[in-house]
Amino acid sequence: MEIKVLLCNCKGLCPSFKGTDMNTLPFEVESELDVSYTILHPQLCGQGGNAFLMDVMSKANPDTYILSGACAPEAQDKLFKKLMRLTGFPPERFIALDIRGTGNEGIMERLRAKIEEVVRAEEANQPAA
Repeated sequence: MEIKVLLCNCKGLCPSFKGTDMNTLPFEVESELDVSYTILHPQLCGQGGNAFLMDVMSKANPDTYILSGACAPEAQDKLFKKLMRLTGFPPERFIALDIRGTGNEGIMERLRAKIEEVVRAEEANQPAA
C-alpha cells in the first residue's frame, strides 16, 4: 500500500489557512508520516491542479491511496468525481480531508488520524498470514 498526500491551500487566499505554514508542511508530512510523497498545489480544483490529479490518478498502482488535504470533503468529491471516472481511479481510494481552520500541528493530527484509519481498514481486508 502506498499513500500519496496532495495538499491544496486554495490559492493562498483563503483565510482559513492563515495559521498554516505551507512552505514547511510538506516536509513535516514526509518526515513524520509513512507516505510516498507530499505535494502542495495552490489550486487542485483549477486547470493545473486537475491536470496534475489526472496524471497521479492515471499512473497510480492498484494499491495507491490519494489523500487530498484541502477544502470540505463533499466539495472535493464533487470537484474530482469526473477525474476519477476519466482515469478509472477507484473513488474508495481517494480520501478527501478538510485541512482548513488550523495550523500545521492541527493538519498533522488530521492527516495522522486519517492515515491510521486507512491502514487499519486495509489491514482488516488483508488475509491473515
